[in-house]
Amino acid sequence: MGIIKDYMSTRRIGVIPGDGIGPEIMDATLSILEAVDFHAEWVYLEAGLTAIEKGLPAVPQETIDAIREIGVAIKGPTTTPVGGGHSSANVTLRKALDLYANVRPARTIPGVRGPFSNHKIDIIIVRENTEDLYMGIEMQPHPDVAQAIKVITRPGSRRLCKYAFEMAREQNRKKVTVVHKANIMKLTDGMFLDEFRKMAKEYPDIKASEIIVDNCCMQLVTNPEQFDVLVTENLYGDIVSDLCAGLVGGLGLAPGANIGEHTAVFEAVHGSAPDIAGLGVANPTALLMSATMMLRHLGEHEKADAIVNSVIRVCADGKWLTVDLGGKASTHEYKVEVIHHAKA
Repeated sequence: MGIIKDYMSTRRIGVIPGDGIGPEIMDATLSILEAVDFHAEWVYLEAGLTAIEKGLPAVPQETIDAIREIGVAIKGPTTTPVGGGHSSANVTLRKALDLYANVRPARTIPGVRGPFSNHKIDIIIVRENTEDLYMGIEMQPHPDVAQAIKVITRPGSRRLCKYAFEMAREQNRKKVTVVHKANIMKLTDGMFLDEFRKMAKEYPDIKASEIIVDNCCMQLVTNPEQFDVLVTENLYGDIVSDLCAGLVGGLGLAPGANIGEHTAVFEAVHGSAPDIAGLGVANPTALLMSATMMLRHLGEHEKADAIVNSVIRVCADGKWLTVDLGGKASTHEYKVEVIHHAKA
């Protein structure tokens, strides 16, 4: 998708295990990757609570520098306190590495219960990752007043829309829908919408449509099959992508990729779930499916297909689902079953 992968020949991959269940699901994921003969030099890096407990920032500069040098990393979930404490490791990485496109697929998997289990949902959310309210520009001019500044730029909007259309064309998708609130946010969302309209003219083979974000949410929970690729700003994309994950069974199935011009970080988008850490029952599917996105990014499509097809078979069979999916399997048992089918 226009990304220069000059790191491919070295086959070094940064690994951030994460907090809580992160190390458990990372171990399972790397084991499955190696089982399908994907071998790499795993470069372990620190971020999140493991770094903070050593007196370091949530994302040490050494971690940022290493990922920038290596070019690709896979990341487990990290903990971000609500309303105080350290800053988000995710946001820090996205800003520092200019990972401008957050890509979140939502796809129904046979055997996994969800509101639309009997439907075929296959949506990709392409979310702007570095601008909007998530820039964290806040101020409190009065004890009873807090303000935040929303920042949207033409270059940022343009490159994201271009990425969405290029991705749609590469994956033979037929429709890209921009999600906005330009009826109210006339300057910021208006600028994003304007850049989408300009970019759409360059891709006449792909249908372009527009929808206001609140209507989009309503349409997603009534007729999600009408959507193909959704492209949107940072805040809306964060909310809409979680909504789409709920449609297909939850965040335990939701992979994610953060894409920049020369760097990419693939991650599970769910939380660190400290309440079940160490119990051996965590579901590695979200991180594993993020790893398949990484494989495709590296050109390893056959290995990605083997893992995806194995996950589909295991879920459809239903005998080795983890607790969050309504089963009783441990992380290890699920991993073993996925490996069995992937190598068959």
